[in-house]
Amino acid sequence: MTDSGALADGAAALAGGGLVSPAADTILKITGMGVPPYSARGLQQTLVPIDQVAKQVRRTVNGTLRDLSAIQMRKYASAITCTDQQAPAFASLWPGMNVTVECVAELVCMSTTSLERPAVDGSIVNFDNYTIYRPRLEMRVIAFTETQDEYGRTVQWELDLEEI
Repeated sequence: MTDSGALADGAAALAGGGLVSPAADTILKITGMGVPPYSARGLQQTLVPIDQVAKQVRRTVNGTLRDLSAIQMRKYASAITCTDQQAPAFASLWPGMNVTVECVAELVCMSTTSLERPAVDGSIVNFDNYTIYRPRLEMRVIAFTETQDEYGRTVQWELDLEEI
């Protein structure tokens, strides 16, 4: 037996506590394509260095590991994946298009250093000597996939992006 008043209070607490409100489904925001309801609940997002940075570490003849990457190439690639009930807004979205992503994935840095990327409004949390925040990234669409399960009534999708 449930108490509808208690459920409403719990929903209000979620909305006011910085967590995902039941009406919002997700904290992910993608300007340029949007995130329809019931298309991104429980999603996963990865942030990894782009290949031009990750593969620029070499050893000298003496065995010392050196970083040969250029500072301006320190950019992120991201994969966003989800299985939900509705399709994402991939219509009119094509590889090469620009989008702004308010990430679900968080970055963490020492509180004494400046933020590496702009932070999503209200996402900065200071904990001990660390600052935790969700970055807002200007990204370009690299690829996307969408798979519909007709009988199970689910949609699996992935969106691959790279920082501009």
